[in-house]
Amino acid sequence: MEPARGRLLVATPVLDDPNFDRTVVLILEHGIDGTLGVILNRRGPAPVDVVVPAWGPLVDEPADVFLGGPVATGGAIGLALSNVDDDVDGFSYLFDGIGTVDLERDPEDLDADIERMRIFAGHAGWSPGQLAGELEVGAWFVVEADPEDPWTDEPEQLWSQVLLRQPGRLRMFAYCPPDPSVN
Repeated sequence: MEPARGRLLVATPVLDDPNFDRTVVLILEHGIDGTLGVILNRRGPAPVDVVVPAWGPLVDEPADVFLGGPVATGGAIGLALSNVDDDVDGFSYLFDGIGTVDLERDPEDLDADIERMRIFAGHAGWSPGQLAGELEVGAWFVVEADPEDPWTDEPEQLWSQVLLRQPGRLRMFAYCPPDPSVN
């Protein structure tokens, strides 16, 4: 399967980068300029109420800021599910009701009703051709996302849950121990 907006990148045991060990990345953008996504299964140490208090009541449990990736860690991306299917003031539509919200705004001023939300510090990014090279060496599996993946209340289990729902040989990777040499 090819990378595309709305799909997942699931780190394989081959990937030797502590930033991405056992991560599940939701692809937000993929094209000739590269790829951008957020790690869905890395909770950060700070509650949303402390970092962006106005958005705290809209965020799904666990209500922590998630670590979206090692790029631009001083910035934040608000990912939300809404009832709109196009860009509106304060909400940039991506796919399947999911979009990014302008965290600089007051939530009351959005032209979209937010049904679910998560906030990510930083993001994951690949320059043109970089992700293709990582896919070629087997560092990532590309799989379809489930609509519940971004909002999981058990982020620590997401890596194995995503792999367990895959057909064929991908499913077996869910049972791989954190250190494959002890297998």
